[in-house]
Formats: sequence, structure tokens, C-alpha cells
Amino acid sequence: MEQGRAREAVVPAYGPPRVPGQARVGERLGDARGEHTHSEPPAPRTVHRHSVRGQILAALRTALVDGDLVPGEVYSAPALGERFGVSATPVREAMQQLSIEGAVEVVPNRGFRVTERSARELAELAEVRAMIEVPVMLRLARTAPAARWAELRPLAVATTEAAATGDRAGYAECDRAFHRALLALAGNQQLVQVADDLHRRAQWPLTAAPVARRGDLVADAAEHLALLDALCAQNLPVVQSLVREHFTGSAL
Repeated sequence: MEQGRAREAVVPAYGPPRVPGQARVGERLGDARGEHTHSEPPAPRTVHRHSVRGQILAALRTALVDGDLVPGEVYSAPALGERFGVSATPVREAMQQLSIEGAVEVVPNRGFRVTERSARELAELAEVRAMIEVPVMLRLARTAPAARWAELRPLAVATTEAAATGDRAGYAECDRAFHRALLALAGNQQLVQVADDLHRRAQWPLTAAPVARRGDLVADAAEHLALLDALCAQNLPVVQSLVREHFTGSAL
């Protein structure tokens, strides 16, 4: 792809939203580490240049959640670009964004290494999220009308449906959408953005951690419906307990 020229690029339809059974980006990431793969990429679709970076970023985020981008591994932007059917430029731009978010680190002359995270880091993220969101939830429980919680129920149901498929990346998207909608009721967009960034970082898998089972996702999703019931009933102790436990015991 030539820089400075607005032309179309062909990018495989990777990244969220995905449907059960769709090939995952990780099935095509092997060559980025010099591994051989026999899988054939799906039929490409044409997108405009301005959307390529965003599509690649979404695909890489999906790969992070799924564990297809392995903690500690170094990935080359040109090799990943070849797998995505684009130049290295949008991949490098997307990786730079992930570097800002703390998901990867730059390895000079080699590419980007996926950050190796610890259980301590995950616990710290859960603590910070609780410090921010618990007071907001308690205030909303006292002030928001029951009708507002009813409006959010479809989003909670969507998390349970995504969990039932065992689709980690799909569940992660639904999970964040539900929490964003909850916090948006506070009317503070900066709060929503900060909380969403913390939430996304909390979804990246730990180093050598086992992949969350479908049952774990289902249990995590069920807490969303229980939280809505507690908010609607203005049951403040249950709201506080559910939010704290949701962060510390989250499957993602």
C-alpha cells in the first residue's frame, strides 16, 4: 500500500463482531512467528483505506482476548500485514495504539512483544475499577428510575447469549458494552472512557493462564442480570457486593 494515496485495500474480515464457527485471527497468526499453517484465509472484502487501521486494531484486540497473540511472543508488523493482506503501515499504527494501552511493547528492529501480565496486575486493575465504579453504581441505584435498568436488560441478555457460545472475544465486546451503558447513566463521558480502558486491559489473558471455560463466562454473565435486579430494587448492599465480586472474579 502506498502512503499518501487514497486507495482501497483488501483486508480479510477478521475481528469482532464474529459469529460462532468463523475462523479466528489466531489461526492465521502462526506465520508472523515463522510457523507454517495449512489454513486458507476467508474470501477478502474491500474496505477503504481510512477503515483499515481500525479494522486491524479490532482484529488484534480480538487476538489478545482469545490468547492468539501470545504473551512474551514478538510479532513483526510486515509479517502480520502479509497475513492480513495489507501493508505493514496500518498494522504498525494499530500496534502503536496497543503499545499506548500497555498491551504490547516495542522491540527495536524486530516488532512488538505482547506484554506478559501477572495476577498482581489483574488484582490491581480490579481494585481500581471497584474504586471508580462502586460509588457510581451506588449513586445510580438511589437516583435512576427502574425504567432505565429495564432498558439495559437486552444488553445483559446479550452477554449471556455470547457466553453460552464460549466465544471469549464476542463475550468481551458484549461485556464492555453493558458496563459502558451502565456508567453512561452517570452522564460523565470521561468516566466512561477511563473505565472502559481499564475494563479492556483487565480482559487480556494472564501469562500461561488457562483459557476461561464456557461455564466461567456463563457465571460471569449471570451477574449482569443479578446486578440489574439489585439496582432496580435499590438494594445497595447487594449492588456493592455484586460489583466488587464481579471485578475480582471475572472470567475476563
